Amino acid sequence: MKERKTAAAGPMDRKMSVRTSTAKMKRNIFILSFTLPTLLLYLVFTVYPMFKGIYLSLFDWSGGSETYNFIGLGNFDDMIHDSVILKTIRNDYILVIGKVIGFMVLSLFFAVALTRFNIRGSGFYRIVFFLPNVLSVVVVGVLWRYVYNPNLGFLNSFLSLFTDKKFDFAWLGDKWSIFALLPPSIWAGIGFTIILLVAGILSIPSSLFESADIDGASQWHQFWLITLPLSWEQIKTSVVWIVMTTLNGSFVIVTIMTFEGGVDNATQVMGSYLYLNAFKFGKFSYASAIGVLILVLSLITTATLQRLMKRETIELT
Repeated sequence: MKERKTAAAGPMDRKMSVRTSTAKMKRNIFILSFTLPTLLLYLVFTVYPMFKGIYLSLFDWSGGSETYNFIGLGNFDDMIHDSVILKTIRNDYILVIGKVIGFMVLSLFFAVALTRFNIRGSGFYRIVFFLPNVLSVVVVGVLWRYVYNPNLGFLNSFLSLFTDKKFDFAWLGDKWSIFALLPPSIWAGIGFTIILLVAGILSIPSSLFESADIDGASQWHQFWLITLPLSWEQIKTSVVWIVMTTLNGSFVIVTIMTFEGGVDNATQVMGSYLYLNAFKFGKFSYASAIGVLILVLSLITTATLQRLMKRETIELT
């Protein structure tokens, strides 16, 4: 009897195996049908331009001709002797450090206020904070140019109320004007990090805060011992997002607010300098070399941050 059952089970096992493999194949085809178009778009518009830029950085190409003169690392050697490059790197990291500090301090403050305190209309405030993210960077740049206007701007008009004479400081025409780009940059993007941190804080079990209240822990101690550690992944994601968007996208607001990098390249960043070299000076290969520099610095900075902010996952039992 046992031999007959085993013999009968053989074909059944094979049928079940065929059905299982067929179901897996259909599932993989279904998943692939959704991921393949996105993957193709990513390869065409991200991966290919990246490798094309690395390739062009090894040539002397003006952009208008079909001749490519191979010069190896010549463009990178020119960058080493280009004093503007050092200014752009400094300005980029001023924006990176300033935005990370400004974003995280303000985002944590507002996220905790909207979640840990009974503020009426907290949903409305979340919409208000996120609204600038919806605006175009061009709109943000033009708006803040009027705020910083030396004669008619809101900022100088407000400061004039506290002085005996008219305040006419040129916020975007000074050698320190790179710092004037921090407020509009933070205002335009802080809504995203606030929403991200709010979601992280709301995912923390309320029983932890209730236990802390019973033990007599203050709100400050609860923030340091509960809120901050358990929303660390959202904080790390926010910091990496800020760094990547700053190094790769700050040239837009720089170009809109200070045109070609301000007075004596005071606000010039790597992205805006790349744009000038490509579309004003016609040095496309040199611009590609700057793009490679942005890529390398972005990877190094992100990897460093990931390592510095790495911590063991806290498991709740």
